[in-house]
Amino acid sequence: MSKLGLIAGGGALPLSVAARCEAEGRPVFVVRLAGFADPHLSRYPGVDAGMAEIGRVLSALKKAGCDAVCFAGTVNRPDFKSLKPDFKGMTLLPGIIAEAAKGDDALLRKILSVFEGEGYAIQGADDILGGETMPPGALGAITPTPEQLQDLRKALHVAEKAGELDIGQGAVVCDGLVLAVEAQEGTDAMLARVAALPSDLRGSSADRRGALGKAPKPIQDLRVDMPVMGARTIELAAAAGLAGVGGVAGKLILIDHAAIVEAADRLGLFVWGEIPA
Repeated sequence: MSKLGLIAGGGALPLSVAARCEAEGRPVFVVRLAGFADPHLSRYPGVDAGMAEIGRVLSALKKAGCDAVCFAGTVNRPDFKSLKPDFKGMTLLPGIIAEAAKGDDALLRKILSVFEGEGYAIQGADDILGGETMPPGALGAITPTPEQLQDLRKALHVAEKAGELDIGQGAVVCDGLVLAVEAQEGTDAMLARVAALPSDLRGSSADRRGALGKAPKPIQDLRVDMPVMGARTIELAAAAGLAGVGGVAGKLILIDHAAIVEAADRLGLFVWGEIPA
């Protein structure tokens, strides 16, 4: 079994990947990105590294005997002027900055090419988690009404179109009206914006309306940047008065399937996996 080098950003996804490796007896070495990685990842063998310490990361992965690399977790676009690169990072940074100017996906492809050039296979978090992605249809006890499903499908369409422009992965639609499109702030902040909108534009706990749709960018590498949803997404969608959430079946990673279903059923939201046309 190959040893995995986990490049860990923020959020619960890196914890899930590390826990799955542990459960399956797969050796894992965690590169904890400073300022992003969850402190609980320190229980695994690994190293702390800054985003621009590329030489340190590559050296640590090689010394640990890793064969494959998985990028998981959230990482905000850095202020490149504030980075403190090591020598390897210094040589690569001009090219990385040039690609970053073309968008997040170009930046990710550049970073992937660095690791692939060093001989590492790139594995998606969804592959390691054993297919824990959104299944088709309803997930949980609640099925969307035709009107709610129409809102979700429009939200997914808007998210896909925004993704073509490398903007974000999510959108919220209520009664056919686009309430929000995710950009650099992320899904949580987008849902907080929706919750702050006037009550006549959105639903409430007593009258849930609208839906959050999360879709991968058509141009992105799904090994690195597949959309993610957890129970917190359900909680925030409920706080925004939404009727439900959904994504493209097979292209939305679920963090703790059971917790998502519990939260959705408890709060009265649907969770839906849309089958691509």
